[in-house]
Amino acid sequence: MMPSSSPNPKSYRHFNVAIYTRVYEVMEMGDLARLEATFEVIQRHINVDKIYLETHRDTLIADDTTLQVARSFFEARGIAVAGGITYTVNERNRFETYCYTRTDHRQKVREIAEHTARHFDEMILDDFFFTNCKCPTCIKAKGDCSWTDYRLQLMLAAAQELVLGPAKAVNPAVKVIIKYPNWYEHFQGLGFDLAEEPALFDGLYTGTETRDPVLSNQHLQPYHGYLIFRYFEALKPGGNGGGWVDTGGMATVDRYAEQLWLTLFAKAPEITLFDFRQMQWPIRLEHRAPWQDAPRTGQGLDFDAMIAPFQQADGTWSPEAVTVPLVAGTALAQVDGVLGELGEPLGVKSYKPFHSTGEDFLQSYLGMLGIPVELVPAFPDTAETVLLTEQARQDSAIVTRIKTHLLAGNNVVVTSGLYRALQGKPPGAANRIEDIVELEVTECKVRVREYLMGWRERVEAKAEILIPHVRYLTNDSWELVSGLTNTTGHPVLHDADYGRGHLYVLTIPDNFDDLYCFPEAVLSRIRAVLMADLDVRVDAPGQVALFVYDNDTFIVESFLPTPTVITIVLRGTADGVQDVVTGETLTGTAVQDWRDQPTGEVSFQTQVGPRAYRVFRSVRPAGRDERCGF
Repeated sequence: MMPSSSPNPKSYRHFNVAIYTRVYEVMEMGDLARLEATFEVIQRHINVDKIYLETHRDTLIADDTTLQVARSFFEARGIAVAGGITYTVNERNRFETYCYTRTDHRQKVREIAEHTARHFDEMILDDFFFTNCKCPTCIKAKGDCSWTDYRLQLMLAAAQELVLGPAKAVNPAVKVIIKYPNWYEHFQGLGFDLAEEPALFDGLYTGTETRDPVLSNQHLQPYHGYLIFRYFEALKPGGNGGGWVDTGGMATVDRYAEQLWLTLFAKAPEITLFDFRQMQWPIRLEHRAPWQDAPRTGQGLDFDAMIAPFQQADGTWSPEAVTVPLVAGTALAQVDGVLGELGEPLGVKSYKPFHSTGEDFLQSYLGMLGIPVELVPAFPDTAETVLLTEQARQDSAIVTRIKTHLLAGNNVVVTSGLYRALQGKPPGAANRIEDIVELEVTECKVRVREYLMGWRERVEAKAEILIPHVRYLTNDSWELVSGLTNTTGHPVLHDADYGRGHLYVLTIPDNFDDLYCFPEAVLSRIRAVLMADLDVRVDAPGQVALFVYDNDTFIVESFLPTPTVITIVLRGTADGVQDVVTGETLTGTAVQDWRDQPTGEVSFQTQVGPRAYRVFRSVRPAGRDERCGF
């Protein structure tokens, strides 16, 4: 085994950058002249610390000689090299995977692991170590099990018997990393086991690619890229190696850059760019977004400034000069300048039991409302406020956990989807949610556009949305926000006390996208409840996200196409809020309630530009040892 290479002296200060290379491109790397020319396109703009060389994909296997030539090429340049495996038979055929019940396929999976371990002391499994096979052999082997239960058992055994065991028998020093894709809600149905696999593998890696939420068929919200890294970090603390982004769905270069920033806001130690081939792709004028012409406030991707050094007199540029690495390098250098100012991320704890589904990916939509969310695999007993979505129904003891938390003087926010899933059990039954508050999430649907905040304040939204009607007992629980239909109200945020705590019910629209239609005043009330554990919140429209850290720093990022006015609200005393990049200090105003009484908060109004972010630090009085979230 060749010795490890020394670190690249050009590395970024706060993270490493890796490039993943598919076997198709690896097989061409025996031509050193071509390799040098193509790698120069990447290295011209990106400081590369590591290369993953894939040994297999779609039944193609890179030969020993080519792997050794490629490895030597990169290590001679001070770049670390690791192996990669994609266990697909035909990726173009709906990601056709190996059949783990067929003897010949199982033998091939083993041979690929052994082949890779002979060449590398680290190897990563890209995305597809699952099975979607429903051949007659699989159908017979499944028997009476569900596909989920069968595949979980099958793939856990495959990990141990076909990959980890054989690889470590060939090379005891090899570290085997499993890279998980972005669709974590549905992993169990294909055999990814987040309960058991993270402990088996030497590390894991996070697919933080969200691509375009409209044009890609997954429709993932941008905040998902931050949330999923934090979730996987909770699965294996300190063992989450990094985030992984590709150029898929890159309608504009801003969307690609945002994925890089969000991955690093989550404190990923490494970011992998997929892939070597895509790094050769040119950037064209159509990749310039229309909001580039709007006034710029904050950090964003300035397309015109980025390509200016490469423009000809007629405004055009050579496609060989302006490629994807220029965008990546510009975005990475920009964010590297601020990451050192940030502490450890904080957020509202949201419990997702293993193998659970329900209101899929809802936390990402809530993150787009400016509510920082930390998804965790165990009930967070120490958090004062806990968020539970329909996923939590999978825990048979969830109502007992909620009661215990409330009796201890804490708060729990449950969504209408979770309450609906738990309601209807008879008195005396276990796990009965009505023991806390007797209300009902009905099958009735109502269209609302106007909202009542408490007693008198009415606000109107820009669009009408559809929500379920919640029925409750007057004076047993209370509406904090109501959706109005002529003379009738329908709870949007509901409050019920229990013991020394409060159970809040948050009504979720049938279409999660409609959450962005809530007026700012409604969002402000929801944020105030959910973010009671944090010392900062931001009042803004939907699609403006907030990232909070434990050293009084925070980031506000807008995914809107126009400049947006925001109000930063700090709890406690504060001398100001400082923009970490520009040094500008904002002065605040004491917040008062409807009775003109001080609330103990200070507000600061400012602006963030379209598709841009700003990094802030709250300036606290001298001698006050208070940090955000404590």
